[in-house]
Amino acid sequence: QVQLVESGGGLVQAGGSLRLSCVASASTFSIHSMGWYRQVPGMQRALVASITSSGSSSYADSVKGRFTISRDNAKNTVYLQMNSLKPEDTAVYYCHTIAGYIGESSRYQYWGQGTQVTVSS
Repeated sequence: QVQLVESGGGLVQAGGSLRLSCVASASTFSIHSMGWYRQVPGMQRALVASITSSGSSSYADSVKGRFTISRDNAKNTVYLQMNSLKPEDTAVYYCHTIAGYIGESSRYQYWGQGTQVTVSS
């Protein structure tokens, strides 16, 4: 089992910045990709950014140039630096990972509990 613990959400004014962090506890697992999704009421959860274990990243078009995802493999931690925040970035942000037992090919996905990000206009 992999547990993801997020931190860093909160309330910020438009144009401001926040940094989200997510630590994965996974003693018998190998962490592969890590990422962030967000969800607003009545909408499906949507990918914000993801990063592979080798450091390749991808972003939703709506956040390109404003958000930066990074990870520290030694700490099983992924970060999301969010700059130039807009009211439409308001959502619950969920950490996500794909992991597998060390030495096995099977893959499983896990979610964090979510952290609220609110951007006021």
